[in-house]
Amino acid sequence: MTPQPTAGPRGPAQTAETTQTAQTAETADTAQAVQTARTVETVFRMESPRVIAGVTRIVRDVGIAEELAQDALVAALEQWPRDGVPDNPGAWLMATARNRAVDLIRRRENHARKLAEIGRDQPAATAPPEEPADPDDIDDDLLRLVFTACHPVLSAEARTALTLRLLGGLTTTEIARAFLVPEPTVAQRIVRAKRTLAAKTSPSRCPTDPTARPVSARSWTSST
Repeated sequence: MTPQPTAGPRGPAQTAETTQTAQTAETADTAQAVQTARTVETVFRMESPRVIAGVTRIVRDVGIAEELAQDALVAALEQWPRDGVPDNPGAWLMATARNRAVDLIRRRENHARKLAEIGRDQPAATAPPEEPADPDDIDDDLLRLVFTACHPVLSAEARTALTLRLLGGLTTTEIARAFLVPEPTVAQRIVRAKRTLAAKTSPSRCPTDPTARPVSARSWTSST
């Protein structure tokens, strides 16, 4: 039986080629990850107003809605580089944020139920009161978010900062740079605005004066 030749030790050229191949693959993976992260950030900037608006309708708190939208962004940054960008990124972000909103509501309900079971005197959490049906109410989530961000209880500076943050997708740094004010000042305006809106019974209710309302997005589109 003829002995099979055995591979000898790799020479410097083979070792260098293997190392270069590994480095090239690693560089390609890194570039792909960076490109995916940029895609996530771009999509989120475009879709965040819709996501926040849709989740606000569920949790009735624009501050919590923004946090849940950010949770969806984090999930996208973790999953998309691994699984690939979904066919409909906006729908993916919306579904993820809504699922987290539902989980949050369930946790609150379970907590309230446990409080009742152990007989504590703390009042159980109740769902926010339903708004009376009004045929003139604007049911578009984005328009409701506009009314929320521009609520008359907020100062003009707070309304501007909150609108740019929620609807414009701008960061606190970008808003501060645009208005030439310190970043902590803008951050405090946004935080105080969210707290003020959270204290309102129905922050996203549309004005009751028909003359103060804009036409809905659908009717405006159909009339142009």
